[in-house]
Amino acid sequence: METNMKLTEEQEAILNGSQGETMAKVMKTLVRYGELFGAETMVPVTSRYNHLVTSFGLKALTPVYELMDQLIATGAVSSQEFSADPRPLDRHVPSSPLQDIVFKHFMYSKQDFYEDQLKKLGLMEEDAFTCTCYMDEVGNTPKPGDVLSWSESSAVVYANSVLGARCNRNSGIIDLMGSIVGYVPYFGLLTDEGRKAQWIVEVRTERKPEAQLLGSAVGMKVMEDVPYIKGLDKWLGNTLDDNAKTYLKDFGAATASNGAVGLYHVEHLTPEAAEQGESLLVENPKRYIIDDAELKRVYDSYPVIWKKKDAKPKLCFMGCPHMSLNQLMVWTRRVEKGLKKADRRKVQIPTVFTAAPAVIKKFQETPYAERLKRTGVILSYICPLMYMNNPLSTSMPVITSSNKLRTYTSAKYYTDAEILEQITGCKLNYHGKGGGLQ
Repeated sequence: METNMKLTEEQEAILNGSQGETMAKVMKTLVRYGELFGAETMVPVTSRYNHLVTSFGLKALTPVYELMDQLIATGAVSSQEFSADPRPLDRHVPSSPLQDIVFKHFMYSKQDFYEDQLKKLGLMEEDAFTCTCYMDEVGNTPKPGDVLSWSESSAVVYANSVLGARCNRNSGIIDLMGSIVGYVPYFGLLTDEGRKAQWIVEVRTERKPEAQLLGSAVGMKVMEDVPYIKGLDKWLGNTLDDNAKTYLKDFGAATASNGAVGLYHVEHLTPEAAEQGESLLVENPKRYIIDDAELKRVYDSYPVIWKKKDAKPKLCFMGCPHMSLNQLMVWTRRVEKGLKKADRRKVQIPTVFTAAPAVIKKFQETPYAERLKRTGVILSYICPLMYMNNPLSTSMPVITSSNKLRTYTSAKYYTDAEILEQITGCKLNYHGKGGGLQ
């Protein structure tokens, strides 16, 4: 195969079949992929683990299963162990008999088969299914400077921005191929130049902005560009503690789904911004000012695609991306407080909090687990997006505080305070300089 890329002797040998025909095809695919984006070289993947986006056994994914079988049969398995996005099914999540039939026998009928393939390809462990693989409890946390071959947009933007790793927004098969061969094309967010910010985003709100709403505004404005955000450290501080990481998790997911952001810098807070400051900016960057009026404009622009616009919600999903341990504890307290003020014992709308299996396991070791259970909230490892991404669920009036779920499904977005009001029946206002729910 002829290529203009400058390959090492080892890379050239793999391309020419030194490790077999299948591995040669994998390398060829990555070379062609890199050429499309102007990559001149390949670089080694240095992270300990990979993350795969395709975790669901859709019957329609037959070509994927055939590819996986070929990789397994020829021994072209991942050189790294990997985590994968969340499972699509959980019997504890409310569903109708018709949904159960469609989910289990038609949509996700290949789930068990596919999970068996993933185990053979290098799945970290049996329950390594989450979109927040970088959580400490899960164990797939890259180090600063690590080169990754990940997909899953919310995980990629978190790894790049909060952890200081380096990864492009790959597809669900390209990421596996990079992990198998151990190399990825060198372009985009892997390069110093590609990590420069083309936008200065100034946050000038009077109270702490909703993470998912702020991320939506930024994503829709800058699209695939890199933003350098000023003023957010006023609300988050200068330390990446649990509260800041949780906020940035949700903020980043919204920038990646409402736009195509793969990296953002937060002045004085995220690793590269704290170290390099405004040297991360390109010459003459564009500017975007976000105040309370701009956030209201963005919020008001969201369409409601329910058949009956004012329908009573039948289900609430929280956790897209999956909730952190800190988030589960905070929201347990919030729900308890809301129910107490409303003089209720349980939530008035079926409500599902989703988190990684490893996070759920840790949460169940705390007193909060029983407290949350008493409120009637269901705790699940499910992927809300996969639950919603079908005609049966589309017809349901589902509410969420996730802008990612709103973007990809018919779910209606509400702020955290509005969600709390709807599920508990008690309105809790924003308080204090820092905003947020108390």
